[in-house]
Parts: sequence; structure tokens; C-alpha cells
Amino acid sequence: MSSSLPEELRKHLNKANQFKKENKKFLQNFARKKDIDSAFHTLHDEAFRKMDCLDCANCCKTTSPIFRDVDIDRISKHLGMKPSHFTEKYLHIDEDNDWVLNVSPCAFLGSDNYCSIYDVRPKACRDYPHTDRKNMHQVMDLTYKNTMVCPAVASIVDRLRAERG
Repeated sequence: MSSSLPEELRKHLNKANQFKKENKKFLQNFARKKDIDSAFHTLHDEAFRKMDCLDCANCCKTTSPIFRDVDIDRISKHLGMKPSHFTEKYLHIDEDNDWVLNVSPCAFLGSDNYCSIYDVRPKACRDYPHTDRKNMHQVMDLTYKNTMVCPAVASIVDRLRAERG
């Protein structure tokens, strides 16, 4: 977790860290509920009305998205680079055989938390934190991991646990 986070956002991540086991168990059980998508989507919308990603950018500072070939082609074209040069400069293959960033924070993240490739960013970045997608039951492990990274996800899961746990 980045120490540069505003205190209010850091509180959400600290609480998620404090309740790791409870959150994991809750999400595993909650994945079986019928209304899981609507529950997440409602709280997703509420969380992002209150939180601005530009105040945080912890995902960009601490993790790496997966870069698909189509992402690499689009971004390298935008940067005026060959895809092979882009991957050589910025990416490596991880243990899951996915292209990921060489370093954190992301090389495209500015000191103002703006992304210099925002309009052509990877799909994984576009979809993050995945709490508004269909079939949420399929991403409970990812959602659990994201409680440690994204204050909005941490607050969503905390609310769900309080209301439905």
C-alpha cells in the first residue's frame, strides 16, 4: 500500500488488511448468492461517487495489469514504437505466462496520478477494479486481492459484510 494515499483512503485498506480472513470467507460464500451482481453494482456506483481514482492511483503504483497482444499493439502504435520494442522496454512475461509491467509504479503514471496513455490503456486497466462486471461470482478471488489494493473495493466489501454478513 502506498504511504502517499490520503488518510481516508488508507483507512479502507488498513481495515481490509485487518479483516483479510473474514473478507476471503465472506466473498467465497457471497459468490453463491443470486443477487451478487446487483449488490456489487449498486455499491460500486456509490463508492465511485465518493472516491476519485486520481486521489489514489494505488493500483497503478503497486500492481501491474495484464497486457494482451491487442493492448501492446494499440499502445505501441500510440507511442510510435514497434510492439517488440515496447515489450522489451516496459514488459516481461510473468509466472502465469502473461505480459506485465517490469516495474511499479507504472511507467505511464505521472506524479499527478494521471495516466499518460489513458485513452489507449490496457483492457485490464479499463475494467479495474472489476466490481461492476457481470458474473461477479467468477472473480471473487480477484475481488479479494483487490480489497488490499483499491480503497473502493475495500469499502464495497466492508459494506457488503456489514449488510449481508
